[in-house]
Order: sequence, then C-alpha cells, then structure tokens
Amino acid sequence: MITRTRLAAGACALLAALAAGMAFPAGAVAGEPTGEDAPKVDLVLDVSGSMRTRDIDGGTRMAAAKQAFNEVLDATPEEVQLGIRTLGADYPGDDRKTGCKDTAQLYPVGPLDRTEAKTAVATLSPTGWTPIGPALLKAADDLDGGDGSKRIVLISDGEDTCAPLDPCEVAREIAAKGIGLTIDTLGLVPNTKMRQQLSCIAEATGGTYTSVEHTDELTDKVNQLVDRAADPVVTPVATEGADACAKAPTLKSGLYTDREEFGQQRWYRVDVEPGQELRASVSVGADRAVNPSYGVLLRAVTVHGREIVRGEAAGNGRTDVLSTGLRYPKQESDEEDAPAEAVCLQVTNSFSVASGVKTTPGLPLELTVDVVDGPGDSADVAAFGLGRGWWLLGLLVLVGFLAGLLWGWLSRWRFAIWRTN
Repeated sequence: MITRTRLAAGACALLAALAAGMAFPAGAVAGEPTGEDAPKVDLVLDVSGSMRTRDIDGGTRMAAAKQAFNEVLDATPEEVQLGIRTLGADYPGDDRKTGCKDTAQLYPVGPLDRTEAKTAVATLSPTGWTPIGPALLKAADDLDGGDGSKRIVLISDGEDTCAPLDPCEVAREIAAKGIGLTIDTLGLVPNTKMRQQLSCIAEATGGTYTSVEHTDELTDKVNQLVDRAADPVVTPVATEGADACAKAPTLKSGLYTDREEFGQQRWYRVDVEPGQELRASVSVGADRAVNPSYGVLLRAVTVHGREIVRGEAAGNGRTDVLSTGLRYPKQESDEEDAPAEAVCLQVTNSFSVASGVKTTPGLPLELTVDVVDGPGDSADVAAFGLGRGWWLLGLLVLVGFLAGLLWGWLSRWRFAIWRTN
C-alpha cells in the first residue's frame, strides 16, 4: 500500500511538472516589462457640489476623500510618479457649457512632494458639475509618454452630467490608442446608474470598479491601486492586423493588442522553423452591450489557405471576455537548411450589437504568440504514455500479479504450518 501511494505521488508530481512546463513556456520577446520608465498614476477626484453630502462616517464625502488622499500620499511608493486632477472644482455657475470644461490638474504627474500635494488637496471645496468624460481625456494626456505602467484612479459620487460626451465612449477611445492605460473607478455611496457608468469605464480599459461607503475602505482601495501600479506589468504591443494573409504583419513571440470591428477578420503571420511549436491564443473583450450567442475563432493556415489547426469558443452573453487558443508543432526536417514556414493566424468574431449601440472603435483584441522548441522524445508527455496511461496500467497489472503470487505463497505457508501443528 505504501509503495502504491509513493508511486501515485511520484506520478502526480511528474504530471504537475509537465503541466507547469506547458503552462509557462519560454518568456515572450514583445510586450515584456522593461522597468525602464517609472510607473505613473493620476488620481482624478470629483469635486462637484454633491460632494458636500454628509453620509460617510458622519462627515461629508469631500472630507472622506481628503482624509483618504492624505493617507495615500504618505504611503505612495517612492518609484511611483503621482499626479492629481480634479473635475467640478472651480466653476460654481449654471452654464452647462462652461461647467463641462471644469477640469484642472491640481498636482502634475511626477516625483511626489508629499507636503505640496497635501497642501493642494486641502484647498479643495465642492463646487460645480461632473464632467467625467472631459476629465478622463485630460488625465490620459497627463500620463502621455514613457513605456511604464499608466493608471487613472477615478473617484466620483455621481454619474457624468456632460452628455453626449459619454464617459464609456471616452474610455473605449483611450483603450483603442493602445497606450496600455488602465482606468480604475471608485463610487462613493453609489446608485444603480452611477454604478453602471463607472463599471463600464473600468471594463473598457481592463480596470476595476469598487463601491465605497466608508473612509477606511476608500483609503485601502486607493492605496492598493497605487501600489499595483508599481508592480511589473506586461504591456501589450500595439499592432494592426490585415484583411488578408498576404498583407498581414509578421509577429514574433510576445503579447499584442489590436482592435477588431464587429464580424471582421484580422490576419497575422508568424514564422515557424522546423522543430518548433507555435502556441497562440486570442481574447476578445465585449466592452459594450452585445447580443447573446457570439463566438471567436482562431485559425492557423498556410499561406496557400490550407487550414492546419483551429481553436474556437462561444459565449451566451454572460461573459465579458471570450478566449481560445491553438498549438501547431512543425515537424523536424531532414534538410539541414530547411526554410521557416510562414503560418497565418486568422481571428474572426461573431459579436453583434443592438440598434443604437456604437460599433466603433472595434472590440479590444489581445493576441499571445509563443514560438518555442518542439517537444523532444524525453519531454513529450505522450512519450511516457501519460497521454494514454498505458505504462501506468501495465505497472499496476504487474504489481497486482506479484502481490497475488506473494499472497498465495504466504497463504500456503500458513496453511502448511497449521496442518503441522
């Protein structure tokens, strides 16, 4: 029994090791974190008139935000360049056109002077409108430049009051630029409409939405998001697929981002040497309301159009991201100087939207390409029989046979002793 247990444990360990090797292949070239540029964070604070409301821990929403900001400024990592932008802080009047331009940079994004930043925050007083869309556009400009991580943290207690400049559309436009900017949103004492809008903004850029009703919750969440900006991140490399294989860009191993219109095909090329394996996966995000029953198809074909392998996935409207992948091993060649094979990757989606929902910009697409050395005899799972389990079955049969012989011999020996006595 002990022998079998150890054998099973060893087999499990081997399986785990092989699975880990498959799940974490060699590192990508494109899209790797370089760590050369400092991470940047722009805190965007709603200072509209509604921030005077006293419903957070017995104080006003503005007081809670100021306290949270002071604690966050004290805890901001040294390597993070932080800035503060306001919306609705300066114009107290009723002119909507003027009020919807009311966004200003309170503290510029850069090395943090904690005393100066706290002094700036202390001067804020709830004043005007809630121009979230214009503020996001300006905040994106605040973070322009550099290859480090970029993050906007939006704190608001109400929905945008400056339609038709829809903040969700603004967020999608920012994401479509491919600058690797993430928007996280926090809603103070939220209502349903505000929650939907802030969630939409966050989802469009791969960020998060959090509902906050207490000062300590606000402090903890903003601290968490600022700290997250300092973590190494992989920023996808922006690329633009073609409408045909012959025009497609040639990609190397790495992480790429693109935009795909509804029902559109996007083509990319990858060179695969003999003895190498192509591993590719694609994710398409539904960053707006889409109709149910949709799918994503990823195909690998030759330059002549012959399909090699495909991966496909379908959704029913309950998921925001649909992903699929494929693997293609290029067999070793007997020729010493065998040329690389150009493999074309085709990405197709069947998303659709209801009337009135904008279809531009296209859906966010993220493509992972990895070209690695093909599995040799010793590294191939099937070479051990693990893919079919034959060796384990044979081993169990052998162990069972030997155990039966041993048990039979012991039984006869005990029977012989019993007769003798």
